[in-house]
Amino acid sequence: MAALTLDFSLPLRDFELSLALEVEQTVALVGPSGAGKTSALHVVAGLARAQGRVALGDDVWLDANIDRPPEERRVGLVFQDYALFPHLTVRANVAYARSDRVDELLERFRIAHLADVRPGELSGGERQRVALARALARDPAVLLLDEPLAALDAHTKAEVRIELHELLRELALPTLLVTHDYEDAAALADEVGVLVDGTLRQLAPPSELVANPRDGFVASFTGANLLHGSARRGELTEVVLTSGERLFSTDEADGDVGVVVYPWEISVAREPAHDSALNVVRGDIGSVVEVGNRVRVRIGPITAEVTASSSARLELARGGVAYATFKATGTRLVPL
Repeated sequence: MAALTLDFSLPLRDFELSLALEVEQTVALVGPSGAGKTSALHVVAGLARAQGRVALGDDVWLDANIDRPPEERRVGLVFQDYALFPHLTVRANVAYARSDRVDELLERFRIAHLADVRPGELSGGERQRVALARALARDPAVLLLDEPLAALDAHTKAEVRIELHELLRELALPTLLVTHDYEDAAALADEVGVLVDGTLRQLAPPSELVANPRDGFVASFTGANLLHGSARRGELTEVVLTSGERLFSTDEADGDVGVVVYPWEISVAREPAHDSALNVVRGDIGSVVEVGNRVRVRIGPITAEVTASSSARLELARGGVAYATFKATGTRLVPL
């Protein structure tokens, strides 16, 4: 199957979006609001004029002499708010793109029983299925998804995320999706690119972004704790945090660094650990939040993730002082 190749620049209000990327399977662009993610989709779809090149294999959509209009690009685009026509039924919305596959797509997305219903009567998950059906009705060679799960509540989001992952694997189309939620990106995409102010900071499989973040922003965006400190190289690198604690890492560094540790690599105790192999941060318990069958607890500057049974045993909900401990081997050092 042909790959989607991008190499373009697009001036935006505060910066220039510059993106060079090859999309063979599913690539997610993540980053803060206003980073240029949606603009990248618009360039591919032909909805924004950029300088550079966009091509699907040998089929060139944009270069110095070519700028094909949207209707000549084999793209299926699902907008963030789904952009369904409120006055049309589900059937008519799907048929708007192409009429000869409507029944097949209604059955595929389990919305045949909603064929005569209008979008205002649908749930968020049902609206998303209609939007996907309409996008696929064009028989696209490329799929573009703009914040595909953002409009859903937490319960529906978890269910639809699984469905969408299965659909993308089944379709096996070059797919570019954008989201501000790293968990969505990691669950759906083969590769994730972190986009900040129009620049791609890092592109890698989700596991690689977690294991080897290129800088502090990438680390914090993937869910890590990011602490600031000054490093001094030794047998282990010693880092003195701005808050005064001394930590150690097996990474080599000197000078100002970001200290990266993920919540699931942290243990929580009510008494200080006396194991010299462990880093220890003491702090007041700031918050205790249940996330599925896990509990996230804020201890001073650190967020840790523990099991619900551990949280209950340690009585974290009553507050007070606790100790976050983690190994030097799980403490990464990155440029700030």
